Amino acid sequence: MLPRRKTATSSSLPVTHAPAAPVTAALAQPAPPLAAQPVQAPVAAPRMPPPAPRPVVAPTAQQTAESNTQRRVIRDELFTQIDPLKASAMPRDRLQAQIDALIRRICDEQRLQLSGQEEELISRQMLDEMVGVGPIEPLLADDTINDILVNGAGQIFVERFGKLERSSITFIDEEHVFNTAQRIAARVGRRIDEANPMVDARLPDGSRVNVITHPLALDGTTISIRKFMRRDLSLESLAQRGAMSMDMAVLLRRAMEARLNVVVSGGTGAGKTTLLNALSQNISPFERIITIEDAAELQLQQEHVIRLETRPESAEGGGRVDQRDLMKNALRMRPDRIILGEVRGGECFDMLQAMNTGHDGSLCTVHANTPRDALMRLENMVMMANMQLPLAAIRRQIASAVDLIVQIERMRDGARRVVSIMEICGMEEEVIQSQELFVFRSRAGSTATQVIGEHTGSGLRPNFYTEKSHLFDQDIA
Repeated sequence: MLPRRKTATSSSLPVTHAPAAPVTAALAQPAPPLAAQPVQAPVAAPRMPPPAPRPVVAPTAQQTAESNTQRRVIRDELFTQIDPLKASAMPRDRLQAQIDALIRRICDEQRLQLSGQEEELISRQMLDEMVGVGPIEPLLADDTINDILVNGAGQIFVERFGKLERSSITFIDEEHVFNTAQRIAARVGRRIDEANPMVDARLPDGSRVNVITHPLALDGTTISIRKFMRRDLSLESLAQRGAMSMDMAVLLRRAMEARLNVVVSGGTGAGKTTLLNALSQNISPFERIITIEDAAELQLQQEHVIRLETRPESAEGGGRVDQRDLMKNALRMRPDRIILGEVRGGECFDMLQAMNTGHDGSLCTVHANTPRDALMRLENMVMMANMQLPLAAIRRQIASAVDLIVQIERMRDGARRVVSIMEICGMEEEVIQSQELFVFRSRAGSTATQVIGEHTGSGLRPNFYTEKSHLFDQDIA
């Protein structure tokens, strides 16, 4: 720790973290066969309400101004004496010691009166500036946080347990935010400036970043980070957390073993990628899997995985590689399964073609609010491929390619739950036929902070249980 100095009137910058969410779940016994099981009695979803966020005691405007002035002076002096490029190659403890010594000298030269706690805090912040992403580095290290939203220099929000709360952390000024955004973009070979005011990037830990700046962002540079979650969640652990019932987990496990083509549908931040990761754990380790994403987020556990990532166009206007290009190339790479992180355009047609031509067991996600909306989205995206197919032909393509649609939703209490599992049963005239196997129904008594309800089965036997009964003889005989 740095030696303590005489305490001045300026205050330190507290960094507060809410306590980790309590997780209590009873281990469920293996479910009986779907065909034989009765509809479950209403039982509240086994999820404890999240703790209330800690109130943030914001410093006064004068304290913030004084603190930012001190940080700016120290930061400017440090960056003139330490080359950030060389600093990133130094051992962390050696760099920290060098920063500590320089801060003491700067405080003496500039006559800055800081307490030992303030000097230690600024020293950590400067280390994060050199080798991390500045003030928000502690938020990245907090496993209870899912999203970090920087709205200019003085306003940072985080999503914790499905709820947004304001952080006490701030940047020094707009230039500080913009410089941080430039470093993030530069690490993945991309550039952000007035000519290129929007960029998608990825942090070294896999977290997905979107940056938008002037002249498009009127109130300052905005940084949105979707953190790469390190939790290794299985279908069973999701069921124990209340995201689905154990019967639903059994159904989805059997679907993956039977090599069904599954579409995961949901809104932004609903948990589609988490569910996709859980589904992928039931893929055989002997299969060759190719993943295609805009920003690599999937955490597949199998050994034989090929990861492909799109590339935006360069500053000169060329070199763009989109998901459709990668999808066409993936078909030449002898895949057993293809996992498309998110379908949003003409690559949908190529994905359906792959599902229909020997690549059973493929997975993808789509933004939609209901399973029926997901089918309409798939229709519209096939039309975006400009294949000039009649609507009836597109629907037949979808009906023969897609087997299950799993709908996941972030509910008003912040919990993410699978709200529907729908099986596609083919075509009748020009209408895609389907049957809902499971649904989540909320009950009276639900509030804004807790949704009470249960996952119920329809009692219908899935068609694929009959078509691929040889896979489940011991399971459902």
